This record gives sequence, structure tokens and C-alpha cells, in this order.
Amino acid sequence: MTKPEAAARPIPNPSVFAIDPYVPGKSSAPGVAKIHKLSSNETPLGPSPKAKEAFRAAGDALEAYPDGAANALREAIARKHGLDPARVVCGSGSDEILHLLAAAYLRPGDEGLFTEHGFLVYKIAILAAGATPVVAPEKNLTADVDAILARVSPRTKIVFLANPNNPTGSYLPKREVERLADALPPRTLFVIDAAYAEYATQTDYDDGLALAGARENVVVTRTFSKIHGLAALRLGWCYAPGHVCDALNRIRPPFNVNGAALAAGVASLEDEAHIAAAVAHNDLWRARLAGEIAALGFDVAPSAGNFLLIGFSSPQEAADADAFLTARGLILRAVGAYGLPRSLRLTVGSAEANELVVTALRDFSKLRAKA
Repeated sequence: MTKPEAAARPIPNPSVFAIDPYVPGKSSAPGVAKIHKLSSNETPLGPSPKAKEAFRAAGDALEAYPDGAANALREAIARKHGLDPARVVCGSGSDEILHLLAAAYLRPGDEGLFTEHGFLVYKIAILAAGATPVVAPEKNLTADVDAILARVSPRTKIVFLANPNNPTGSYLPKREVERLADALPPRTLFVIDAAYAEYATQTDYDDGLALAGARENVVVTRTFSKIHGLAALRLGWCYAPGHVCDALNRIRPPFNVNGAALAAGVASLEDEAHIAAAVAHNDLWRARLAGEIAALGFDVAPSAGNFLLIGFSSPQEAADADAFLTARGLILRAVGAYGLPRSLRLTVGSAEANELVVTALRDFSKLRAKA
């Protein structure tokens, strides 16, 4: 019998080749003097001055390993939100937490479920774990609880829900999130990705932390990349049942959060005035931008985040608008990878950037009318 021919090189797991690498929003416009990057949902107010001071101070101890248990940060998070610090796990961005959850709870043959226009990392994390991604359709760009439940099978081990959702800006109200949690089997982990929770000021929105505190299969993930303005440091966390925290702590890298991020995170949580200013800026400009852009004849989806989804008549018009805006130094996010080829996502930026976007879209609409 002939022995099978040995592989000429190491072979990755087959599911790896099903992953489309995540492509961040563009950040440059060749030949343009001044850029307004409105493609990555970064806060225009930047980080807290206290966080920057803590970051600089951390530079005096770069030779020392950080606290592998992130004790000071977990305690600060717990104080801020009224949580049990033992049930907080910190990560290198909430993306790492999502990957750790998939690695801990999915294996080949299992299914991970997310919604039609949900965050791209969910599919990547599911495939990286060797499991099968399952997509539930949305209704009016919003997660549909009944559609999600209809796709839950005995193989469904994780359901990911972005609330608010990126890039659509939609959200499920508290009663619908609780209805979904009530209906999911106890064996299924329900992950609520609340990266934009601070921006969701709608009265029927809930961040899910109380739900995670009361259930054995609910996890909430949060990030310091958005309203805290610490995206460069990669810092996130989750609140989860004790048994989930135990699983995550067994597989996460021992020093997965760097010392500067830990220090800046603690300081940022203490600067409540800075966060309040960011919320007020976003509330003002999100509403103003939505009204002015809609008045120009473009579709604007209601948003609970720090961004707006702008709809155009066709994929070609969306591409033309993207090029038109880029030529003026206004960098938006094309979202074809999310199944939204007729749309662009606009981050709520500085007052200057926001005014420039409205002016540019007004000029683009005039060209559109002549076409």
C-alpha cells in the first residue's frame, strides 16, 4: 500500500480559508491637504486629558509586566457600573473578547448565529473556531427576534447581537432583548455587544448588564475604543457569569492588556465630565446631521450610535458619493461588505467636519439632480 504523500507545507484548518479578512475604513485621500476621518466611529473629542496623563506616566515603567488580572481596571469598571469585579474580564479590545468566547464555546459542527448586517468580526470569530456561521435576516435594518429564534438549532452554541448595531445604527429595545434571552435554550450563549451603549440615549434602550448579572448564559461586551477615545490602546471588557469568566481566563493570554491601556482605562472611567461632553456633542450633531442630510433627499437610517447610515439610489451612486467626498478630504466608510452596497456610514465628527459633510452632500445632490 502506498503511503499518502506528505504535505509540502503546514496546512491551516479548512475554515480559515472561508474567512474574508477584516478591512478597516480607509484613512487617507491622496493629494488632499486636510483629512477628516469619518470612517471608523472614533470620537471627535479624543480621550480624556486624565487618560492621556495616565498613558504618559505609564511610560516610566515599560520594563514591567502589566497586572495580568487587570485588578485596578476591573474594580474601576465595577464601581462605575455597580457590578461584581470578579465577573469582569478585560481584553485587548472587545474584539479579543469576542474571539475568546468563540474559541471557548464553539467547535466544528457547532453553529454561531448573528444578524444580516451585524459586525463582521462575529463571522470571523465563528469560522476561526471551526464552527458554522448562520445569518438571521433583519427587518428594516433592525435585528428581528423571531427571525433569530427561527434559526436556532440544537447546534447553536452562540448568538451574537450588536446593540446598538454597527453599521446600521439600529437597536433592540429592552423588552425585545429580554424576550430573546427568555426564548434561547440554556445551552446557548447570548452575547450582547454593547460597544456603542454610551451613545444610546433612547429611553427604551438597555445595555444588558443587569441581564448578564441575572442569567447563566448572557454576556455583555464593552469597549474603550469608542466614546472613551482609546482605540489605539486596544481595550475592552465583558461582564459574564462566573463560569464563563473562568473559561475565558483559562484561555486568554496571561498579559493580554498592556499597562498603558490599563492605566488610561481607569483614568478615563473617572472623568465623567468628559464622557458627558461626548454624549452631548453626539446627541446634538447626530440629530442635526440626520435632519440636514435627509432634507437633501438621501435616506438616513435612525441611529443610536455615533454614526449615521446614509442610503443612495444605487451602488454606483454610493461609490460616486464616496469619491466626491474623499476628494474633499471627507473619508466615510463604504459598507458593501455588510451587505449594504448602496450605503455609506458617516461618523459624527467635529463641528467643522460635520458642516463640511453637509455642504459636500448638498453639492453632490445638485450634480445628482442634473444627471
